[in-house]
Amino acid sequence: MVFEHAHKLSAPPMGVICKIHANLSSDIPRRTTMADYSVLMEKEGRIHVVEIIDDMVKHKGLGVINTAKLLGGMQFGEEVLVGQKYLTIMPARLPELISGMARRAQTISSKDAGFMISRLGIGPGDTVLEAGLGSGGLSLHLAKVMGKSGHLVTVEPRDEHAKVGLLNLKRASECFDEFPKHTHLEGMVEDVVLNDEFDAVILDMPSHGPAIKACRSTMKFGARLACYAPTTSQLENCWKTCEESGLVVEWAGELMERQWGLTSKGGMRPVNGPFGHTAFLLIAQRR
Repeated sequence: MVFEHAHKLSAPPMGVICKIHANLSSDIPRRTTMADYSVLMEKEGRIHVVEIIDDMVKHKGLGVINTAKLLGGMQFGEEVLVGQKYLTIMPARLPELISGMARRAQTISSKDAGFMISRLGIGPGDTVLEAGLGSGGLSLHLAKVMGKSGHLVTVEPRDEHAKVGLLNLKRASECFDEFPKHTHLEGMVEDVVLNDEFDAVILDMPSHGPAIKACRSTMKFGARLACYAPTTSQLENCWKTCEESGLVVEWAGELMERQWGLTSKGGMRPVNGPFGHTAFLLIAQRR
């Protein structure tokens, strides 16, 4: 999106907040009502997910602003100036919510989330168990594909992680057009009472064994279970416990990701940085 006159404006004094209305093409979706949350993107791509509050409130990375007055009547693609930062109002889609989510625990990457959703066959109307919730990164991916007819059950024993994960889910519930029924349970998955039968189960925890044994009886016939394991010893334990519990291991391994970019002299090459290993995954089915 090109903003014809934004670059011609001189920056106001530090701390001044102003709105900049850019020329918008007719195919950009219009904001007809003020949502509870809005997504703002810096020119370098950094995302801020802000709550719309009619009060002066501190927002991390932006300072103290009244978001209701700042963003009221604004449309997607328009710019606002906060302090010395030009920010573009963006639609609150899954990539933006993932990029701007609150974080405490390490989140499951989009490459792993997408793989598990595909291999488990998760879709609208399914009932899915996710333990543990953590910061809720995987939960956002699940909520997006499950739609309003699905039921997501999350389990998390650590209150400090659950608060962050539930905040991210609340944001998503206000931003997505559809959102599944959500039930959250506190505690270890082997200790809580699970009243549902599940189409899919995803386990991300330090010790998978007790959870696999506890969840096996809650899985529908044909349902699949995924384990997210940081180490090979955990992966081996998951495999053996699945077999002991009567589950058939369909796949185990890792997904490698390597980003490429343009070179200064032309052509493409891998981008400098760590090679894309995140964790080991295992998929098993109840037959």
